[in-house]
Amino acid sequence: MRLVLKIGSSVLSAPDGRLDPSSLNRFASQLAALHKEGHEVLVVTSGAIAAGVAQFAWKEKPVDLRLKQAAAAVGQAALMNAYQKALSSFQIIPAQVLLTREDFMNRQRYLNVRNTILKLLFLKTIPIINENDCVSTDEIQFGDNDSLSALVATKVEADKLIILSDVQGLLELDGEGRLTTKIIPVVERVTPELERTVVGAKASKMTVGGMTTKLAAAKMATAAGIEVWIASGHEPDAVKNILAGRPGAGTRFVPRPTKFEARHAWIAFGKKTKGALVIDDGALKAVVEERRSLLPSGIKKVQGPFAEGDSVGIKSFKGMEVARGLVNFSSQDIAIIKGHHSSEIASLLGRSAAQEVIHRDNLVIL
Repeated sequence: MRLVLKIGSSVLSAPDGRLDPSSLNRFASQLAALHKEGHEVLVVTSGAIAAGVAQFAWKEKPVDLRLKQAAAAVGQAALMNAYQKALSSFQIIPAQVLLTREDFMNRQRYLNVRNTILKLLFLKTIPIINENDCVSTDEIQFGDNDSLSALVATKVEADKLIILSDVQGLLELDGEGRLTTKIIPVVERVTPELERTVVGAKASKMTVGGMTTKLAAAKMATAAGIEVWIASGHEPDAVKNILAGRPGAGTRFVPRPTKFEARHAWIAFGKKTKGALVIDDGALKAVVEERRSLLPSGIKKVQGPFAEGDSVGIKSFKGMEVARGLVNFSSQDIAIIKGHHSSEIASLLGRSAAQEVIHRDNLVIL
């Protein structure tokens, strides 16, 4: 079984923010047990900036971007050294893989990274993956390792993505909108209602920036056919309990029945969407149910800007994203041809052009 384990900095850190060797050793023992059982394991880890803050003996995490990058550059070495020490006692070789969003957006780089990771698994190593924070400004400001773990799981066609945090799973709300200690055992689908509920939860560390990013990761991975779990990283046998199907192990997110093909996974999640197209009910039926190309006649609104070849979301008139695809036209051109028949495209744009806004081969249903 191919597993992607995402471990948050709160699981690896002591109360003062420094890396906790005992926590990392406990996690390493779980990795070793999985490795011994023949599972292919990848780890998406947080903690580089926090480790750098500790190395510099700063009292708190800096706000300045350049200081964050400096902390990441120093901390990544300390973080990887800690993993190497923890895994060496089990005779396991870790491999460091640092990624940026650009590694997912460019098709050739996407394939190169995928092939490298698969070769590392073939060589029986455990890839330790993190964002390359010291050069990737967008990731430091807006990214999160929950999303990175979902992208990695999709990239390598993992069987399960297990997000280990400081809570036991997705928690139920009480009548006043506050989180309880009761775990929701199974989520069939991450609905807009569920997302709004989590964002609106009162007085909880698992709101924006916490559970919301985990829900987004679960939504992405399950759409690609990957089973997702959210569980406590402080539980010594968390992963073992999940694989054994023990009650109370965490929250399980049910995947779609089939996985995406590699290219479709890249279209859906590798390339960052630059905008969206809002379509009418007729186009919705044609695209989702009949698996047909998206034609200009069914487009009602253009949300951009984006260029030809970019990945865009396709939304129903109610605002739900139902698909993603690579467009044959820029947002400016689509604004001109939307609502028109395909036979009118050439005359409207003054040049010969494709008949479809998004061809079905470049379209992925979510």
